[in-house]
Amino acid sequence: MPESKGRAKATYTPPQRKAKAAQVGNPAWFAPVMVVLLVLGLLWIVTFYVTQGSYPVPSIGYWNLAIGITLILGGFGFAMRWR
Repeated sequence: MPESKGRAKATYTPPQRKAKAAQVGNPAWFAPVMVVLLVLGLLWIVTFYVTQGSYPVPSIGYWNLAIGITLILGGFGFAMRWR
């Protein structure tokens, strides 16, 4: 019976691993800043209504609502980029 020839191919070498991508998640400060912006905006608006415009900044009147809404929108902006 004829003898089989050995393989000319080298032994198996696993494929090289690709370099890992940069950090996938957010930094540690990201979530606390998001929560602070949301809560601060809510507290700003609630304070304005409860004090009937006397606080937080009485001289700007209803622009206090714009400040509170802007803080909340900033928090939502952070929330949309949270991973």
